Amino acid sequence: MYYSNPANLAIVACPGGESFANQVIAHLEKQYHNAFNATVEDMSRRFKTDPEDVIKRIDFINEITTIGMNPHEQDEDGEITDADTHPRCPDTQLHAPQFKAPARFTMFPNGEFKAEILKSIRGKNIFIIQDVENHYPLKFNDGTLTKELTVNDHLMVAYVTVDAVRQAGAHSVTVVVPTYPYARQHKRKGREGVTANRIGRIFESLGANCLITLDIHSRDIGNSFCRMRLENLHASYQIIRKLSHIVSLDSEDFVVAAPDTGSIDRNKFYATALKKPLALIYKERDYSRVTKDAMDNNIADIKLLGNVKDKIVFMADDMLGTGGTLLKAMEFLKEQGAKKVLCAISLPLFSGKAIEFFDKAYQAGLFYRIIGTNAVYHEDLLAREWYLSVDVTKLFAQIISRIHQGLSISSILDNRDVIVKSFTKKI
Repeated sequence: MYYSNPANLAIVACPGGESFANQVIAHLEKQYHNAFNATVEDMSRRFKTDPEDVIKRIDFINEITTIGMNPHEQDEDGEITDADTHPRCPDTQLHAPQFKAPARFTMFPNGEFKAEILKSIRGKNIFIIQDVENHYPLKFNDGTLTKELTVNDHLMVAYVTVDAVRQAGAHSVTVVVPTYPYARQHKRKGREGVTANRIGRIFESLGANCLITLDIHSRDIGNSFCRMRLENLHASYQIIRKLSHIVSLDSEDFVVAAPDTGSIDRNKFYATALKKPLALIYKERDYSRVTKDAMDNNIADIKLLGNVKDKIVFMADDMLGTGGTLLKAMEFLKEQGAKKVLCAISLPLFSGKAIEFFDKAYQAGLFYRIIGTNAVYHEDLLAREWYLSVDVTKLFAQIISRIHQGLSISSILDNRDVIVKSFTKKI
């Protein structure tokens, strides 16, 4: 991240995405601080100048470009006041930018939402962060109202926020939704809508330039947009790193298994990266039945391609809703003689009573550990012995920084080279 342009980057945190946004901002601040120190060291060496003098000169230029041209602003009563100065990093004279744009979110008695941006963001690159699967109590109306929101509520908050940011004169708008809403409604089988595409089209019509998400259920969703870009991140590196801490990846007894045909490509990626055999669990489903919870699924029959007897089995999937499919796969693998079963879920939704069902499955010895990400805010999961969380906020901070600077993001979107370099020598 360049030292001279972060002032034009701002994060707007919707109520559902507040926790995720704060972690992303912490990584951005660290990146900025490291980039500044590297710049000072490089310029000091190249121009044979004392580092303190370089800092003062950079500070002087930043003052001229970010404050000196607009030293005054109006308060809420319209009075002219001195502009807020940028806080200084504790160990340097750097004027660190304020990445978070203050906003007020109001929920009216009839359920309508309003977003207000409280500081000027004109000409800035704005990144709006929202966690549509955060179903914990959230604060509205300056903290006077606490409300639990549905996916649809979170979506509406994101929509009005994009509109508010556009009306406030933002240069560009990027929507960051770690969990893409309605992603499983991505294809039409009968008289039904392709809702996953429509969700993105609405963001596009509101003026969003880009949408960043994690492990989208179908890559075809991004093909439906006319102007808006869809950047799909993967948590495979973070998951493999956590996995390497709990089992031996160089064991000959390690097998990767796809829990269903829809996850073959994902698990083939892990099997190839780890140089391990791939097994497949094939399920025949009765699609006339709608899954209600983890114990009431529509699986009619199940078969196995591959050998898992006395093996450590690892399965990966993009999201876990009620968890019925995964629980059935775990039970089947244990029946086939699997020694230990581990799973990785990029988007751990754990809808309904899923956590209770997985508690019972863990006590019954059906699995050893489940690795998930913090892309979904979940307080209850973190207290479970069987659940391990990996942090993906640094990944999001990296892509936000690169998009803001106009740099290539291909190495972030396709992390195979990073995985090979990091783990080939260890395995």
